Amino acid sequence: MGPELLVALVLGLVVGSFLNVVIWRVPRGESVVSPPSACPSCGHPVRRRDNVPVLSWLALRGRCRDCANPISVRYPLVETGTALLFVGVVARLGVGWPVPAYLYLAAVGLALALIDIDVHRLPNALVLPCYPVLLGLLALASANPGGGADWGALGRAALAGGGLFAFYGLLVVVYPRGMGLGDVKLAGVLGLALGWLGWGSLVVGAFAAFLIGGVFSVVLLASGRANRKTAIPFGPWMVLGASIGIAVGEPVWSAYLGILG
Repeated sequence: MGPELLVALVLGLVVGSFLNVVIWRVPRGESVVSPPSACPSCGHPVRRRDNVPVLSWLALRGRCRDCANPISVRYPLVETGTALLFVGVVARLGVGWPVPAYLYLAAVGLALALIDIDVHRLPNALVLPCYPVLLGLLALASANPGGGADWGALGRAALAGGGLFAFYGLLVVVYPRGMGLGDVKLAGVLGLALGWLGWGSLVVGAFAAFLIGGVFSVVLLASGRANRKTAIPFGPWMVLGASIGIAVGEPVWSAYLGILG
């Protein structure tokens, strides 16, 4: 593993530890800064030596040091998942100005996906700040200090974000039970990130969300674990679809056009 991937791995573990706090507190309207992290069972503050990503959970054998109650395996999984996403972003984009935008999206996207699974809601407190932050970071990537600027990518990102936002908004109007306004707001964010990379990333990322989400819903219906009235969060599939679009959208789209041609 190269040094840049190692840095991404460590950074992802640290950010993943913070995301655990975000995922738990934001839906409850609590501050992510204070009070310090504590055991949800006994309320004892987590010691610094017990707050090392993944390693502390393993050392404690998944139990609180004070009350011995189980600590959810989700904590190390979120930390590991964030680390792998960060490594994937750097492996996909290399070291350059676009990386901060997509690391930010990876972190927020993972948090939103898990929150949506937990409470079937995409909090404005996380979604809305993504617009100015992501636009600013993508503008920096387009400016490409020290290299050639590519403002066309930023314009394409704005068009893609607006277009995907409008598309999801139309779906809500046509079939309001199918998804919520949170999905519409998230669509605009994902459209920005996908569009900056290219139209192929946008098309593949948007299509993958509906394809995978649809297959998952059919499996649930066929297995009797859900019915037509069961609310199934769509945010996780939007995030997963966008991840696929970012990772392989351009080559997949090029291959598809090649087949048509």
